[in-house]
Amino acid sequence: NPNIPFAVFKPTAFGKSKILERASERDNLSEIEQNEVQKFKDRINTLCKTAYDADIPILVDAEDTWFQNIFDVVVTEMMEKYNKEKAIVFNTYQMYRWDRLDILKQAHKAATEGNYYLGAKFVRGAYMEKERARAEEKGYKDPIQQDKDATDRDYNLALKYCIENINNITIFNGTHNEYSSTYLAELMKEHGIAKSDTRCWFSQLYGMSDNISFNLAEAGYNVAKYLPYGPVRHVLPYLLRRAEENTSVKGQSSRELHLIETEVKRRKSSNL
Repeated sequence: NPNIPFAVFKPTAFGKSKILERASERDNLSEIEQNEVQKFKDRINTLCKTAYDADIPILVDAEDTWFQNIFDVVVTEMMEKYNKEKAIVFNTYQMYRWDRLDILKQAHKAATEGNYYLGAKFVRGAYMEKERARAEEKGYKDPIQQDKDATDRDYNLALKYCIENINNITIFNGTHNEYSSTYLAELMKEHGIAKSDTRCWFSQLYGMSDNISFNLAEAGYNVAKYLPYGPVRHVLPYLLRRAEENTSVKGQSSRELHLIETEVKRRKSSNL
């Protein structure tokens, strides 16, 4: 279906949280725990194979840092398996983590050496308070950037790195930030990449930042609206985190509200 350019899932839905946490910490797992990790890998493989057979790229969400190591390992295995012709499986990089730019470069090096395509979805991240509280409680280094400027810097550097290495990378730019959206468009132009090149995608949540999505789509860029689906008790907190994340962009939320109000008035006056 051309109207569904991507699928997406949260990996914690396919494994036991305690087991995934221990696997991420690389603890010595019991035989039973190892079997649970293998079941998790098998389930992820089933999803990725289905995506490959259907020719629909699949985005693997990033979650809490204490799960992410095992996710990175499994997603890399899936990319090695299914990304030989093009990017089908995408890992997600939360750029509010200070280590993700280096991790991205390491992942690209592995893809180049392994002769497969790197699928890279970028987000800023929305678990900052939770991550910092846990780091303080357990006494390990805070995994989050020291401030938003550092997050913005690494986010845009990641886009630049991918464009400069576009031959074996596909980019999914998941942001409500106007600058990061226009910046990628400018990078594409500078490097002679066509607006419709399927190695570059822009995305915003359904119902949010439509002014960004519609203008990019109208200009000819590839745009996907991200539609979360699941139980209300899980989806509502997710949407609230995204809305909170959206308000952190200076002046942008008030501009978006103004645009919505203007459009509502236009439709009323036009009897639409």
